[in-house]
Amino acid sequence: MADFLILIRSGTTDFDLQDRICGSLSIPLCAAGIAETNLAAAAMATMLPVALYTATAGCALETSRLIGRTLGLRPRRIANLENLNQGLWQGMLVDEIRRRQPRLYRQWQENPWSIAPPDGELLSEACERVEPVLEKLLRRHPSGRLALVVPEPLGRIVRWLIAGESLEDLWSRDPLQPVFVEIPLASQWLSGAERALDARYPTVLQQPFAHSSLLPHKGGSLAKIRP
Repeated sequence: MADFLILIRSGTTDFDLQDRICGSLSIPLCAAGIAETNLAAAAMATMLPVALYTATAGCALETSRLIGRTLGLRPRRIANLENLNQGLWQGMLVDEIRRRQPRLYRQWQENPWSIAPPDGELLSEACERVEPVLEKLLRRHPSGRLALVVPEPLGRIVRWLIAGESLEDLWSRDPLQPVFVEIPLASQWLSGAERALDARYPTVLQQPFAHSSLLPHKGGSLAKIRP
């Protein structure tokens, strides 16, 4: 399977700037999103991914086209890789939900696994939907780097499934966070001593996975896949 996954966050949209929930809606990039994506593409030019894949969201498709143009790769759309469906909350301001549905808002912030947005999907349902898509994708390439463009909070779900990282606040979008991150896949099958000797893997990724007691099951489930 592939050695690394370059996980790329879709560029900024007007919904992000307004603090609106996008979910499975297809929203184009704003001017700031186009600019940050072009900068990220230039930074990735030396990473030489063997393939570029994208989720189905409009912002992801537009981001992948900009990156593909710089990297000389044709983006491949993954039909079943859709963002978390947040139902009737989609299009609403986060503050609107906090004011109109304070109990649901508080429950979502404290334990998003325990609640589905009205007419939306449970977080566990999204994980079950996304996991086999990722597994198939990572098995498709025997080695090298794969690049994948996804919107948030799908990006957090992918990182939780592959690396066991915390989901954190699914509605937050920190502009200081990098647009892309390289996740070493092979390190999931190395012992602690081997990881310590392997300079390819950052120290932060050598630490044991830490999971919240609120989670219904442990993340990093794709670590079970063998190359």
